[in-house]
Amino acid sequence: MQLNHLQINNFRNYEQANLDFSKGINVFLGENAQGKTNLLESIYFLALTRSHRTANIHDLINWNADEAYVSGEFNRSSGKNRLELTINKKGRKAKVNHIEQAKLSTYIGQLNVILFAPEDLSIVKGSPSDRRKFMDIEFGQMSNRYLYNTTQYRKILKQRNNYLKQLQMKVATDRVYLEVLSDQLSAYAAEIMDQRINLLKKLQKWSGTTHAEISQKQEVLEFKYATSLTDDQLTSVEMIYQSLLSKFKANQDKEIRQGSTMFGPHRDDLIFMVNQKNVQTFGSQGQQRTTALSTKLAEIELMKEETGEYPILLLDDVLSELDQSRQTHLLQAIQNKVQTFLTTPSMSNVASELINDPKEFQIKNGKIL
Repeated sequence: MQLNHLQINNFRNYEQANLDFSKGINVFLGENAQGKTNLLESIYFLALTRSHRTANIHDLINWNADEAYVSGEFNRSSGKNRLELTINKKGRKAKVNHIEQAKLSTYIGQLNVILFAPEDLSIVKGSPSDRRKFMDIEFGQMSNRYLYNTTQYRKILKQRNNYLKQLQMKVATDRVYLEVLSDQLSAYAAEIMDQRINLLKKLQKWSGTTHAEISQKQEVLEFKYATSLTDDQLTSVEMIYQSLLSKFKANQDKEIRQGSTMFGPHRDDLIFMVNQKNVQTFGSQGQQRTTALSTKLAEIELMKEETGEYPILLLDDVLSELDQSRQTHLLQAIQNKVQTFLTTPSMSNVASELINDPKEFQIKNGKIL
């Protein structure tokens, strides 16, 4: 997969920019607050219709404008494609090859990207919600079915939580409707949890190999999917579905008292184990960084395995956070394999001898010099 051309209008601090990219490594150079990360964010937004920096998409519109526009032309093995996104007060409009998409689920997954930024260490040492978000974003790009299931799950979860609060306040009394919502929620939850488990097994395979190489075979990285169900209840979609239904039935009164859904993928977590110890709790900063790097590099291979295409890699000032050894491993792993976009104040921060013929863009105050 290769992004050939990017056009942005009134996006963040850019009034207009048209860029043609190299199929190898593209470097956005400039001091802080000049717009390097904004360019990376526009590529991420083009792929996923969301920002990695703000939940409010209207923050992406230049303060002098009412509308922002991002488009990109890229190659897949199937041929050339074009994506377009427009944001205004009404929301966002997405087009694939000039055809407007009624559902974002038919748009996401056309252009696959993996972002690695310093804050991605939160995957390892952050909250469980950070890791759930990580799984949902990355697995959603790899599988339309996963994306659909998570979208439906969130809708029904919201309905169920609202109804639990109504039962809690005795505004509602019909528990049959609660059982209907429990059944629907369990069905989508079972699909999500089964997919997470299967994809995490594959991700562990790739990340384990990479982690062993970086640690010079001193460390073994493993993933553990932490859920309210036991291992024997996770053997199939049907088993997960029945087990969740039983939990909802057994804990109905407790959930009504709390006014919230206590079980399901929205409560689950991903545990990283290094040499059989929880690296979130007991790992050194070096082990945590290696775990994050190994996981990100594993995503590249997993996405290729699942979609048939290598994704585009976005590195937001992350090289300055890595020591020479980890920088070297990262750059050697992506060289001549993955189209990469990286931001850095200066090439002196990068092991530039490991980058073959980078295309450099000097950024100053929202303009490409």
